[in-house]
Amino acid sequence: MTGIARDPALLEAFYRRNIDAVNRFVARRVADPHAAADLTAEVFLAVLDSAATYRGGPGGERAWLYGVARNVVASERRRAAREVHASRRIAGRRLLDADDLVRIEERLDAEAAARRVYRAIERLSEADRAVLELVNLDGLDVTEAAAALGIRPVSARVRLHRARRRLTEELKADREEPTRPAPGDDRRTEGARARTYPTDTPGTALRAEAKA
Repeated sequence: MTGIARDPALLEAFYRRNIDAVNRFVARRVADPHAAADLTAEVFLAVLDSAATYRGGPGGERAWLYGVARNVVASERRRAAREVHASRRIAGRRLLDADDLVRIEERLDAEAAARRVYRAIERLSEADRAVLELVNLDGLDVTEAAAALGIRPVSARVRLHRARRRLTEELKADREEPTRPAPGDDRRTEGARARTYPTDTPGTALRAEAKA
């Protein structure tokens, strides 16, 4: 693993082994094909930059890769939120040919349901949401998710349990209030909530959406 920065053959093998997983990870979180292509490339560049720091451990290669990918996506979101480096990102964006664009758009379409779920769970705290995403959307086990987040497995289990419980409460509230006002509607009645959560149990709904 640490040799991928020096050995092109190892790098190619690592890329082929993980490109589909990284594509899916990114496609669940962004809807623009150009941004998805950029972020996927940035994930592998970050892997090269940090390969020497890989030490194995719980979760192995996959957990480490998802940790890197999550940092890349989070960093991009912070940049976008601050509207910093916008001109550089536009100027540096590589042009996608027609085949590339179609392929990425198909991937984005395939992950549209997962993105809807991702947006739905954004009401959770960052710590709880991160574990829930990695386990229920990205398919990591608790040990791998803990390694990706740099926390202990027992902490990951506590956060996952709390996240599922809170999401269940939100789902229950949503079912009890079927009529939701449009976003920004000032006529919203007291206690009404504009939520778009799925109506099944959290674990089943998240897995079904992610596989859709």
